[in-house]
Amino acid sequence: MAGDRATDPRGVSASTPLLTSGCRAVGPVGKTVAMDNVVELEHLDGGIALVTLTNGKVNALSGAVVARIGEIAAELTATPPKVVVVTGGPKIFAAGADISEFGGAEEAVGITERIHVALDALAAIPRFVIAEVSGYALGGGCELALACDYRIASERAVFGQPEVLLGTIPGGGGTQRLARAVGGSRAKEISITGRQVKAEEALRIGLADEVVPAEELRERTMALATEVARGATIAQALAKEAIDRGLSTSLADGLLVERDLFVESFRTEDSQIGVKSFLENGPGKAEFLGR
Repeated sequence: MAGDRATDPRGVSASTPLLTSGCRAVGPVGKTVAMDNVVELEHLDGGIALVTLTNGKVNALSGAVVARIGEIAAELTATPPKVVVVTGGPKIFAAGADISEFGGAEEAVGITERIHVALDALAAIPRFVIAEVSGYALGGGCELALACDYRIASERAVFGQPEVLLGTIPGGGGTQRLARAVGGSRAKEISITGRQVKAEEALRIGLADEVVPAEELRERTMALATEVARGATIAQALAKEAIDRGLSTSLADGLLVERDLFVESFRTEDSQIGVKSFLENGPGKAEFLGR
C-alpha cells in the first residue's frame, strides 16, 4: 500500500500466537524512556531507527502491540529517520496474533482491520524498512516481516502462515504480500498447507532477501542500514514510492508514476550534489544532505 508522497516532510498454531501493547518513548539519540516492555523504539547514531518487539518469550502480536506499531509508524512518517530496522527476539521474531483475543466473526472484523491499518502504516513509512529476522516469524509475524521493504534472516529463521491450522486464513496482509513476494502458486501452497518455511528455502523463493549466520545477523543488518542512511534519502523514498505505487497498477500507469517522481527527484538538493560530485570525482563519492 503506497504511502504519502515521499517529499512530504511528515514525510499460527495455538502454541504459536499474531501481533501487544507497549513502547518506550524516544529520548535523545540512543536513549529510550521506559513506558512498558513490549515494543521499543530507539534512534541510533547515523539516523537509524530501531523498532524492537519485546513482548515476552513469543512476541505475540496482540491488539495493543498492533496499535503501538501503528503509532510508531505514524511517528516515523511524520519525522522520518534515514532508515528503519524492525526486529524481535533471538528465537522468535514474532510468533503471530494473540489467539486469546480471538472470538467469532464480529471480533475478527476488528482484528483484521487493526492489523491492516498498522502494517499498511509501517509499509508506508517513506524510508527503507529492513526486517531483521532471527528465529520464528509465523502468522502475523510473517505478515509483519512482509510489510517491510527487505528481509535479512538468520540461518535459523523460520517463516510461515499457519492460520489454516486454526481453520482460518491470514488476516494481516499475508495472502496479498506473500503472493507478491513468492508468486501466487507458492503463496497458495504455503497458506493452504500451513507448513513452515526454513531460511534456505525462504531465500530461494524470495520470502527472505538475505540469509546470514545467526551470529552475523546484527552486524549485517546494521551494515546495510548504515549504507542506506548515507545515501540520498529523498531519492530513496521516491524510488520506494514509485515501486510500491507501480505494483498496484498497470505497467503503463506505473511508468507514468516513475516519470513524475523522476522529475520530482531533480527538485532536491541531493540531486545537485550527486550530479556535481559525479562529474568532479566519479561515482560513489557524494555526501548527501537528505533534502
